[in-house]
Amino acid sequence: MTNDEQLMATMRFDIFTLFPEIFAGVFDESILKRARDARLLEIALHDIRDYTTDKHHITDDYPYAGGGGMVMKPAPIFAAVEAVLGLEIGTDAEMANAPVQPPIPIILLSPQGRVFDQTIARELAQHARIALICGHYEGVDERVREHLATDEISIGDYVLTGGEIPAMVIVDAVARLIPGVLGDPSAPAHDSHASGLLEGPHYTRPAEFRGWKTPDILLSGNHAQIAAWRRRESLRRTFERRPDLLVNTELSEEDQEFLRSRGWTSPRREG
Repeated sequence: MTNDEQLMATMRFDIFTLFPEIFAGVFDESILKRARDARLLEIALHDIRDYTTDKHHITDDYPYAGGGGMVMKPAPIFAAVEAVLGLEIGTDAEMANAPVQPPIPIILLSPQGRVFDQTIARELAQHARIALICGHYEGVDERVREHLATDEISIGDYVLTGGEIPAMVIVDAVARLIPGVLGDPSAPAHDSHASGLLEGPHYTRPAEFRGWKTPDILLSGNHAQIAAWRRRESLRRTFERRPDLLVNTELSEEDQEFLRSRGWTSPRREG
Protein backbone atom coordinates (compact mmCIF):
# COMPACT_ATOMS: atom_id res chain seq x y z
CA MET A 1 0.00 0.00 0.00
CA THR A 2 1.40 3.43 -0.97
CA ASN A 3 1.52 6.41 1.39
CA ASP A 4 -1.32 8.03 -0.55
CA GLU A 5 -3.43 4.89 -0.18
CA GLN A 6 -2.75 4.81 3.55
CA LEU A 7 -3.84 8.45 3.87
CA MET A 8 -7.00 7.72 1.87
CA ALA A 9 -8.03 4.58 3.78
CA THR A 10 -11.70 3.69 4.09
CA MET A 11 -13.65 4.48 7.25
CA ARG A 12 -16.54 2.12 7.98
CA PHE A 13 -19.80 2.64 9.85
CA ASP A 14 -21.90 -0.37 10.87
CA ILE A 15 -25.43 0.79 11.68
CA PHE A 16 -27.76 -1.56 13.58
CA THR A 17 -31.42 -0.66 13.16
CA LEU A 18 -34.97 -2.00 13.00
CA PHE A 19 -35.72 0.26 10.04
CA PRO A 20 -32.93 0.21 7.45
CA GLU A 21 -35.31 1.65 4.84
CA ILE A 22 -35.22 5.00 6.67
CA PHE A 23 -31.69 5.51 5.41
CA ALA A 24 -32.62 5.12 1.73
CA GLY A 25 -31.30 8.06 -0.24
CA VAL A 26 -29.65 9.88 2.66
CA PHE A 27 -26.25 8.32 2.08
CA ASP A 28 -26.60 8.24 -1.72
CA GLU A 29 -26.42 11.94 -2.49
CA SER A 30 -23.90 14.77 -2.54
CA ILE A 31 -20.69 14.55 -0.49
CA LEU A 32 -21.48 11.23 1.19
CA LYS A 33 -22.14 9.56 -2.17
CA ARG A 34 -18.87 10.84 -3.59
CA ALA A 35 -17.03 9.64 -0.48
CA ARG A 36 -18.55 6.16 -0.86
CA ASP A 37 -17.82 6.05 -4.58
CA ALA A 38 -14.20 7.00 -3.84
CA ARG A 39 -14.03 4.22 -1.23
CA LEU A 40 -13.22 6.72 1.50
CA LEU A 41 -16.41 5.85 3.37
CA GLU A 42 -18.24 2.57 3.79
CA ILE A 43 -21.69 2.35 5.39
CA ALA A 44 -23.25 -1.01 6.20
CA LEU A 45 -26.86 -1.28 7.40
CA HIS A 46 -27.80 -4.27 9.54
CA ASP A 47 -31.44 -5.16 10.24
CA ILE A 48 -31.67 -6.30 13.85
CA ARG A 49 -34.72 -8.41 12.96
CA ASP A 50 -32.47 -10.69 10.91
CA TYR A 51 -30.86 -11.85 14.16
CA THR A 52 -34.02 -12.97 15.95
CA THR A 53 -34.69 -16.69 16.50
CA ASP A 54 -38.52 -16.78 16.53
CA LYS A 55 -40.68 -17.09 13.43
CA HIS A 56 -42.30 -13.68 13.96
CA HIS A 57 -38.94 -11.84 14.30
CA ILE A 58 -39.95 -10.12 17.54
CA THR A 59 -37.44 -7.55 18.74
CA ASP A 60 -39.34 -5.83 21.56
CA ASP A 61 -41.37 -6.75 24.63
CA TYR A 62 -43.27 -5.21 27.55
CA PRO A 63 -41.05 -3.83 30.33
CA TYR A 64 -40.89 -5.72 33.61
CA ALA A 65 -42.95 -4.05 36.37
CA GLY A 66 -44.98 -2.14 33.82
CA GLY A 67 -44.53 1.27 32.33
CA GLY A 68 -45.35 2.92 29.05
CA GLY A 69 -44.08 1.69 25.71
CA MET A 70 -42.15 -1.34 24.55
CA VAL A 71 -38.48 -2.12 25.16
CA MET A 72 -36.06 -3.58 22.61
CA LYS A 73 -34.93 -7.05 23.66
CA PRO A 74 -31.22 -7.60 24.33
CA ALA A 75 -30.73 -10.91 22.50
CA PRO A 76 -31.24 -9.71 18.88
CA ILE A 77 -29.06 -6.64 19.45
CA PHE A 78 -26.23 -8.64 21.02
CA ALA A 79 -26.48 -11.28 18.28
CA ALA A 80 -26.35 -8.67 15.50
CA VAL A 81 -23.39 -6.76 16.89
CA GLU A 82 -21.44 -9.89 17.82
CA ALA A 83 -21.97 -11.48 14.41
CA VAL A 84 -21.02 -8.39 12.41
CA LEU A 85 -18.06 -7.32 14.56
CA GLY A 86 -16.85 -10.81 15.34
CA LEU A 87 -17.26 -10.49 19.10
CA GLU A 88 -18.30 -12.77 21.93
CA ILE A 89 -19.41 -10.74 24.92
CA GLY A 90 -20.04 -12.17 28.36
CA THR A 91 -19.61 -15.83 27.39
CA ASP A 92 -17.51 -18.57 28.94
CA ALA A 93 -15.57 -18.91 25.69
CA GLU A 94 -14.55 -15.28 25.74
CA MET A 95 -13.49 -15.38 29.37
CA ALA A 96 -11.42 -18.51 28.78
CA ASN A 97 -9.36 -17.88 25.66
CA ALA A 98 -10.94 -15.47 23.18
CA PRO A 99 -8.80 -13.48 20.73
CA VAL A 100 -8.23 -9.84 21.52
CA GLN A 101 -10.56 -7.70 19.42
CA PRO A 102 -9.65 -4.34 17.89
CA PRO A 103 -11.04 -1.33 19.76
CA ILE A 104 -14.22 -0.59 17.83
CA PRO A 105 -16.49 2.02 19.43
CA ILE A 106 -19.98 0.56 19.88
CA ILE A 107 -22.21 3.59 20.31
CA LEU A 108 -25.78 3.47 21.58
CA LEU A 109 -27.75 6.43 20.26
CA SER A 110 -29.79 7.59 23.22
CA PRO A 111 -31.19 10.84 24.70
CA GLN A 112 -29.27 9.88 27.85
CA GLY A 113 -25.86 10.00 26.15
CA ARG A 114 -23.24 12.72 26.03
CA VAL A 115 -24.31 15.50 23.69
CA PHE A 116 -22.72 15.30 20.27
CA ASP A 117 -20.56 18.23 19.17
CA GLN A 118 -17.62 18.98 16.90
CA THR A 119 -15.12 17.78 19.50
CA ILE A 120 -16.78 14.36 19.61
CA ALA A 121 -16.93 14.31 15.80
CA ARG A 122 -13.16 14.82 15.66
CA GLU A 123 -12.69 12.13 18.30
CA LEU A 124 -14.74 9.60 16.30
CA ALA A 125 -12.97 10.49 13.06
CA GLN A 126 -9.79 8.96 14.49
CA HIS A 127 -11.32 5.48 14.32
CA ALA A 128 -11.26 3.27 11.24
CA ARG A 129 -14.56 1.59 12.17
CA ILE A 130 -17.54 2.60 14.29
CA ALA A 131 -20.72 0.72 15.23
CA LEU A 132 -23.95 2.65 15.84
CA ILE A 133 -26.94 1.05 17.60
CA CYS A 134 -30.25 2.77 16.91
CA GLY A 135 -32.64 2.52 19.82
CA HIS A 136 -36.37 2.67 19.24
CA TYR A 137 -39.70 2.53 21.08
CA GLU A 138 -39.24 3.19 24.82
CA GLY A 139 -35.56 2.29 24.59
CA VAL A 140 -33.32 -0.75 24.88
CA ASP A 141 -32.87 -3.34 27.60
CA GLU A 142 -30.41 -1.96 30.16
CA ARG A 143 -28.00 -4.85 29.56
CA VAL A 144 -27.26 -3.45 26.11
CA ARG A 145 -26.18 -0.20 27.74
CA GLU A 146 -24.19 -1.90 30.51
CA HIS A 147 -22.49 -4.77 28.68
CA LEU A 148 -22.46 -4.07 24.94
CA ALA A 149 -22.26 -0.34 24.22
CA THR A 150 -18.93 1.34 24.87
CA ASP A 151 -20.42 4.82 24.59
CA GLU A 152 -23.77 6.64 24.45
CA ILE A 153 -24.37 9.71 22.34
CA SER A 154 -27.30 12.11 22.03
CA ILE A 155 -27.65 14.79 19.36
CA GLY A 156 -29.50 17.16 21.67
CA ASP A 157 -31.76 17.62 24.64
CA TYR A 158 -34.95 16.40 23.01
CA VAL A 159 -36.46 13.00 22.25
CA LEU A 160 -36.80 11.48 18.78
CA THR A 161 -38.71 8.41 17.64
CA GLY A 162 -35.52 6.41 17.27
CA GLY A 163 -31.78 6.52 16.79
CA GLU A 164 -31.86 6.50 12.99
CA ILE A 165 -31.78 10.29 12.49
CA PRO A 166 -28.98 10.71 15.08
CA ALA A 167 -27.03 8.01 13.21
CA MET A 168 -27.36 10.03 10.00
CA VAL A 169 -26.18 13.17 11.80
CA ILE A 170 -23.10 11.46 13.23
CA VAL A 171 -22.11 9.80 9.95
CA ASP A 172 -22.43 13.10 8.08
CA ALA A 173 -20.49 15.13 10.66
CA VAL A 174 -17.69 12.58 11.01
CA ALA A 175 -17.41 11.82 7.29
CA ARG A 176 -16.60 15.48 6.54
CA LEU A 177 -13.44 15.08 8.65
CA ILE A 178 -12.11 12.10 6.71
CA PRO A 179 -9.11 13.18 4.60
CA GLY A 180 -10.10 13.46 0.96
CA VAL A 181 -13.87 13.67 1.48
CA LEU A 182 -14.10 17.44 0.97
CA GLY A 183 -12.67 19.14 -2.09
CA ASP A 184 -10.92 21.73 0.08
CA PRO A 185 -8.82 19.94 2.74
CA SER A 186 -8.86 23.06 4.94
CA ALA A 187 -12.68 23.45 4.82
CA PRO A 188 -13.48 21.60 8.09
CA ALA A 189 -11.16 23.92 10.00
CA HIS A 190 -13.26 26.92 8.98
CA ASP A 191 -16.71 25.47 9.71
CA SER A 192 -18.86 26.79 12.53
CA HIS A 193 -17.77 25.21 15.85
CA ALA A 194 -14.52 23.87 14.38
CA SER A 195 -12.51 26.63 16.08
CA GLY A 196 -15.01 27.22 18.86
CA LEU A 197 -16.64 30.10 17.00
CA LEU A 198 -19.54 30.36 14.59
CA GLU A 199 -18.63 30.91 10.97
CA GLY A 200 -19.03 34.40 9.56
CA PRO A 201 -21.12 35.42 6.53
CA HIS A 202 -20.41 34.33 2.94
CA TYR A 203 -21.31 36.03 -0.34
CA THR A 204 -21.20 34.97 -4.00
CA ARG A 205 -22.18 36.41 -7.38
CA PRO A 206 -23.80 38.76 -8.15
CA ALA A 207 -22.01 41.45 -6.18
CA GLU A 208 -25.34 43.25 -5.83
CA PHE A 209 -28.69 41.48 -5.53
CA ARG A 210 -31.98 43.40 -5.22
CA GLY A 211 -30.07 46.37 -3.88
CA TRP A 212 -28.18 44.36 -1.25
CA LYS A 213 -24.45 44.69 -1.82
CA THR A 214 -21.55 42.41 -1.01
CA PRO A 215 -19.21 44.13 1.48
CA ASP A 216 -16.54 46.07 -0.37
CA ILE A 217 -13.76 44.41 1.60
CA LEU A 218 -14.52 41.03 -0.01
CA LEU A 219 -14.05 42.56 -3.47
CA SER A 220 -10.81 44.35 -2.58
CA GLY A 221 -8.36 41.52 -3.19
CA ASN A 222 -6.51 42.41 0.02
CA HIS A 223 -6.19 38.97 1.61
CA ALA A 224 -4.87 40.21 4.97
CA GLN A 225 -7.73 42.65 5.41
CA ILE A 226 -10.25 40.04 4.26
CA ALA A 227 -8.90 37.53 6.82
CA ALA A 228 -9.16 40.15 9.58
CA TRP A 229 -12.72 41.04 8.53
CA ARG A 230 -13.75 37.38 8.54
CA ARG A 231 -12.29 36.89 12.00
CA ARG A 232 -14.18 39.92 13.34
CA GLU A 233 -17.43 38.79 11.72
CA SER A 234 -17.00 35.33 13.22
CA LEU A 235 -16.45 36.87 16.65
CA ARG A 236 -19.40 39.22 16.21
CA ARG A 237 -21.78 36.47 15.13
CA THR A 238 -20.69 34.19 17.96
CA PHE A 239 -21.16 36.97 20.53
CA GLU A 240 -24.60 37.84 19.21
CA ARG A 241 -25.91 34.28 18.80
CA ARG A 242 -23.87 31.94 21.01
CA PRO A 243 -21.94 33.97 23.60
CA ASP A 244 -21.55 30.84 25.70
CA LEU A 245 -19.03 29.53 23.15
CA LEU A 246 -16.64 32.38 23.90
CA VAL A 247 -15.93 31.05 27.38
CA ASN A 248 -13.88 28.13 26.04
CA THR A 249 -12.44 29.81 22.94
CA GLU A 250 -8.84 31.02 22.80
CA LEU A 251 -9.02 34.76 22.14
CA SER A 252 -6.17 37.09 21.27
CA GLU A 253 -5.89 40.55 22.79
CA GLU A 254 -7.15 41.95 19.49
CA ASP A 255 -10.13 39.57 19.59
CA GLN A 256 -10.99 40.62 23.12
CA GLU A 257 -10.65 44.31 22.30
CA PHE A 258 -13.06 43.89 19.37
CA LEU A 259 -15.57 41.97 21.50
CA ARG A 260 -15.43 44.54 24.27
CA SER A 261 -16.26 47.21 21.68
CA ARG A 262 -19.43 45.19 21.01
CA GLY A 263 -20.38 45.03 24.69
CA TRP A 264 -18.73 41.76 25.70
CA THR A 265 -17.42 41.40 29.22
CA SER A 266 -14.56 38.94 29.67
CA PRO A 267 -15.15 36.34 32.39
CA ARG A 268 -13.35 36.90 35.69
CA ARG A 269 -10.31 34.80 36.31
CA GLU A 270 -10.20 32.75 39.50
CA GLY A 271 -7.44 33.26 42.03
